[in-house]
Amino acid sequence: MIDQGAFTPRTDKPKVVITDYDFGNVSVEKEILEAAGAEVIALQAKREEDLFDVAPHCAAMINQYARVGRETILRMKSCEVIARYGVGVDIVDVDAATERGILVTNVQNYCTEEVADHAISLWLTLARKLPAYDRATHAGIWRWQSGQPVYRLRGRTMGVVSLGKIGQAIASRARAFGVEVIAYDPFLPAEAAASLNVELVSKADLLARSDYILMQAPMTSQTRHFLSDAEFAAIKPGAILVNTGRGPTVDNKALFRALTEGNLGAAGLDDPEEEPAKRANWSPDDNPIFTLPNVLVTPHVAYYSEESILAARVTAATQVAKVLTGQEPDYTVNAAALALSTQ
Repeated sequence: MIDQGAFTPRTDKPKVVITDYDFGNVSVEKEILEAAGAEVIALQAKREEDLFDVAPHCAAMINQYARVGRETILRMKSCEVIARYGVGVDIVDVDAATERGILVTNVQNYCTEEVADHAISLWLTLARKLPAYDRATHAGIWRWQSGQPVYRLRGRTMGVVSLGKIGQAIASRARAFGVEVIAYDPFLPAEAAASLNVELVSKADLLARSDYILMQAPMTSQTRHFLSDAEFAAIKPGAILVNTGRGPTVDNKALFRALTEGNLGAAGLDDPEEEPAKRANWSPDDNPIFTLPNVLVTPHVAYYSEESILAARVTAATQVAKVLTGQEPDYTVNAAALALSTQ
């Protein structure tokens, strides 16, 4: 799998800490990093405090769910790179890393197809009322009315929040079902959206016009609770929400109210707000949305296929191996900021 001659191994055995992983083993990462002369230390950190003892001695960290925050970064004495297994870096304090001269990398372009497929799957499942029909037939009820009302997809409107690569892949799939696609993305030029046959609209317009709202927003201070009480009050009655972006972009308390007292017809979430994988202890009893029959929740699996998860592991480890052996990594988050800080 790995070209063993791709790196000139270091002789000082730099320590690479894998903060946490749920792949079963770290054999893929070890093959790459040991070929670069590194020693791999694999943990299962559930709290940031679990990283404090290893931080001073590591040359690199790779994290999946564990937060690498300022307190950990300030303890680092020789760390060269912090690598995320995925795209989002909201669980890495990038500003603190930049202040300390530490490069941050991520994994890009590895799960676009999977996330788009998952979003469309959640949408179709909810729009066609498959869970209601499934529950009814398992209970011995054989009636088309079990899911009533079900509406034709063609001619209705889908609003996509964030029209990056994944949002664009969602839009292209959705158009095959005859829906009109509109999008909110303040960072995308209108010409780029037009070339995709997607109309860029304001947030207010998207909420007012969409029968289906598909969220693919990254997690930033601006997108936290992008959908909350005010937004749910502005949506069309019976609208369906699908969130395959970050969980905290949707206010789960407001979501519960919208589903039980307001306009929202159903919701499909790939991740609730609390991100259970980042908690030492978690129960669905912590979040009332798990009690609702019109909510589908998947355990942050939209990115997953056997191919994509292997790509994420190989890419994250390769970024670290490249940095440790003096090569340019492929995907950097703060390289430009680091270059400015050294001028």
